[in-house]
Amino acid sequence: MEDTYRWALVTAIAPVAWGTNYFVTHEYLPAGYPLYGAVFRALPAGLLLLAVARRLPRGVWWWRSLLLGVCNMGAFFALIYLAAQLLPVSVAATIMSAAPMTMALFAWALLAERPTAPVLVGAVAGFAGVCLLLGGGGSVNLLGVAASVAALTMSSCGYVLAKKWGRADGPLATTSWQLIAGGLVLIPFALLFEGRPPALDLPAVAGFAYVGVVATALAFTAWFTGLRHLDAATVGLIGLLNPVTGVLLGLVLSDESLTTNQILGLALVFAGITLGQVRWTLSSGAARCDTGSGGTMQGGQRGGGTRSGSRAHSGRTSDPGARCCRVLECSRFGVCRRGRSAHSDAGAGHNQ
Repeated sequence: MEDTYRWALVTAIAPVAWGTNYFVTHEYLPAGYPLYGAVFRALPAGLLLLAVARRLPRGVWWWRSLLLGVCNMGAFFALIYLAAQLLPVSVAATIMSAAPMTMALFAWALLAERPTAPVLVGAVAGFAGVCLLLGGGGSVNLLGVAASVAALTMSSCGYVLAKKWGRADGPLATTSWQLIAGGLVLIPFALLFEGRPPALDLPAVAGFAYVGVVATALAFTAWFTGLRHLDAATVGLIGLLNPVTGVLLGLVLSDESLTTNQILGLALVFAGITLGQVRWTLSSGAARCDTGSGGTMQGGQRGGGTRSGSRAHSGRTSDPGARCCRVLECSRFGVCRRGRSAHSDAGAGHNQ
């Protein structure tokens, strides 16, 4: 349990940093250069991480880096910039807040991580909370909607593939490869459609430095680290902190206060994120504790230790009420301890 919350806090660095990116981009970065903006964001950040990791791709990771770099970095950065130009921020952010659901579906298809009921409820609650938080009003441009949906789909698939493929190499190395690949792919398109790079003044250089180091290098490293230790759907729910940070930062800078709808929206978002962290399900004769790390905690007898390994131990009683027990705490080493049981039979066991 402690490990789960620790990795959730590490993952939360990413959406909080991305939430501050709205203000920096709007205030300090040159407008009208989405492709160059993505190149200046991705390429220096990737080179910085590569200097730290000191590891080049090997074998299949050359084409994997290219694919993930396009899905997670290059095309994604350009598409969300286009969506921000064509849609109100509230509409674009509301579409992107469906990420927990899409990541859960891709994880189910590609990783066999079947989403649990609490995660699905949390995703719906988080989506509703973002709608209340942002309002969701404004005109709708179909091209902008298409760009948002494409960015949502590509990034969700890319994040899950990164989780599937990135276990053998550290997050620093794989993140650097993706950023470099995504930045390099965009350079010819930037030259073709935007001509010469924009001139950068000192505030713009400082803005790109912040975006590159904090909102890209640090943020994506934390994000992919979280994906290594938590379920994809759980990470997607934590990503809802992105619009929350943007709204709260805007309110602080404008010296405004939250409305009733925004307070309710915040409550729903945090409730959805919380549901994604600790999940427990009841099955016949067993209780399973799942903390979002992709594995299950095994149960033990109240007074007789635990059972682990390849053999699953299950206990059966004639009383249906004995099949329901409350999971009170999970130890750091994957042991699910039973607290009060609906039946006094202390010998009833748990399934994995």
